[in-house]
Amino acid sequence: MFDPLDRLIAQALQANARAPFSTVAEVMGVSDQTVARRYARMRAAVACKVIGLVDPYADGGVPWLVRLRCSPGAAAPLGEALARRADTAWIRITSGGTEIVCEAKARAGDATLLQQLPRTPRIEQISAHCLLHMYFGGATSPLAKIGELTPEQLRRLCQVAPPVRPARVTDADAPLLAALARDGRTELNVLAKQTGWSAAGVRRRIAELVAGGVLYFDIEFDARLFPMFAVQTLLWLSVEPAALDTAGEMLSADPQVAFVAATTGTTNLHATVSCPDMHATYRYLTERVARLPGIKGLETAPILRQIKRDRKSVV
Repeated sequence: MFDPLDRLIAQALQANARAPFSTVAEVMGVSDQTVARRYARMRAAVACKVIGLVDPYADGGVPWLVRLRCSPGAAAPLGEALARRADTAWIRITSGGTEIVCEAKARAGDATLLQQLPRTPRIEQISAHCLLHMYFGGATSPLAKIGELTPEQLRRLCQVAPPVRPARVTDADAPLLAALARDGRTELNVLAKQTGWSAAGVRRRIAELVAGGVLYFDIEFDARLFPMFAVQTLLWLSVEPAALDTAGEMLSADPQVAFVAATTGTTNLHATVSCPDMHATYRYLTERVARLPGIKGLETAPILRQIKRDRKSVV
């Protein structure tokens, strides 16, 4: 259904999410209409979408990974209920459909979700892991590891922008951030109507929030577009403290790894691994993870279903 040009366009937008289609077309050596048509088709098929995200650590945010072991049949309805909360960023069902893993954001000293979950029926076990340090993830994407774009193409896509004054997020930014979370390529004139600002003001504010490390853009994609990422598995590793940083850095360099972070809890290193199939996952675990320094234990949890995928963080 999708071909190498579709994949190159997705990678180009990962490099510069709001680049004009004319710029992408020039870099790809095709017409503007071809790029616009290809992206529209991928977006309509829910295979590729640009989204704007708020850094989970912005303004004192504290991101948590929460694992919920549920009674049989409870994971799906509970996951749907969690998806409606503003303080959850993504939600996945794992481990044969009996476990939910979600990212939640709290502010320092406030853990409302974690306080409410123990009172929720049909939850059998809860563990929460604070993200202490992110080795790979957030504004960095596994698409950057594929290497199908040449250095020259990346240079042309990522022209150095003039310096702007960095800014922190404010309540006035909420409409803008909400619109970009729905569609990171929303046109400036549309954003201007939704925010009440001028198009020039919207452009300037986006640049300020990006410069301040508050806002970044990501690509949501699925296995139809990138089959090498078809099977996703969560890893929970126990690593000797002296080897934790080395193991985290080594994992972050692997093309199969979409996310890796040091955490609190009984396991102290968490990663998301993407492979073409289960056989490739097995080889990665036995040939790569087994060679990491300081590994004392490993738990794996294949992702069966994504309930909330936009990973929008709370402002």
